[in-house]
Amino acid sequence: MSAPPPRNRRQEIQLTPEEQAAFLRVVKDSAFYMTSYGKAQKVLNVRRNPKVGLMVETGDSYAELRGVMVRGHCEIIEDPEAVKATFAFRAEGRDTRAATPGALASAPKRVVLKVLPRRVTSWDHRKLRGGY
Repeated sequence: MSAPPPRNRRQEIQLTPEEQAAFLRVVKDSAFYMTSYGKAQKVLNVRRNPKVGLMVETGDSYAELRGVMVRGHCEIIEDPEAVKATFAFRAEGRDTRAATPGALASAPKRVVLKVLPRRVTSWDHRKLRGGY
């Protein structure tokens, strides 16, 4: 007698759109924003190929793992004021202090990476309640 095929429980562990937004927190207008130095390797890579992936995951054990993986297209915004606005938006979304003077002084050297998602995958193993 053979064992029954494994059940696909993907639907059970997906995060809702609201949970995804709370998990990532740097979402505005359905896009993900971050900054980087304009000469950083990741920026050079995006200039060559704008297809990107982002992943955020948390949890210390398998039963606690949860995360979001975003695949999409990245736009580079080269504007110091856009960098400062991204710093401010990020601080506001996290209820943390404003950007430091040093961070603001680095704005002319930085760019904004705006990721427009094409596909979002998420998981929350806590929803399995130990049954895996």
